[in-house]
Amino acid sequence: MKIEGLDYNTQRERLVLPEYGRELQSMVDHCVSLKNREERQSCAETIVAIMDRMFPEDKSEDHEQKLWDHLAIMSNFQLDIDYPYDVSSAAKIAAKPEPMEYPMKRIPVRHYGSMMFEMFEKLKTMEDGEERDELIRLAANQMKRDLVQWGHGTSDDEKVATDLARFTDGKVQLDLDSFKFDKIEQQQSSSNKKKKK
Repeated sequence: MKIEGLDYNTQRERLVLPEYGRELQSMVDHCVSLKNREERQSCAETIVAIMDRMFPEDKSEDHEQKLWDHLAIMSNFQLDIDYPYDVSSAAKIAAKPEPMEYPMKRIPVRHYGSMMFEMFEKLKTMEDGEERDELIRLAANQMKRDLVQWGHGTSDDEKVATDLARFTDGKVQLDLDSFKFDKIEQQQSSSNKKKKK
């Protein structure tokens, strides 16, 4: 649907620095198009003054340098004026970082998470002692919390013991008669609290 005089931001050119808005970007575009260097210089200084008024709370040391850098970025480095600062480093600000690789590990069950499986691998090779016993205690309690969180409030001690034995290749056998889990306080939803009142 095309209506004369009506356009949407999705149809417009994408803003370089959206925080300054479309009007300021139009001013920068106009400034670049000026033929007279003195007019361009005056226009650029006016634009920077407007940018400064838009963000009065930012009064860091390099505030003015930042504004001139932003002006250079918004003009796509096409603005031929005498900058009061060196804006060559502004290209670093405009550059987008390389996408980070996401570590994709295959784990048997997602609700325990990859860190728990690293802990299971460590438990397989650890020698008996206090450190191993403490790591077993931490692992079992974390597994129980994970089951509560992913199982919508239900967990089974037997399931924790079975999973711990399974994922450590039988190296860790949790004795449920002597092992005591930490108490897990389940947060009641606001609707349950209202019903009790």
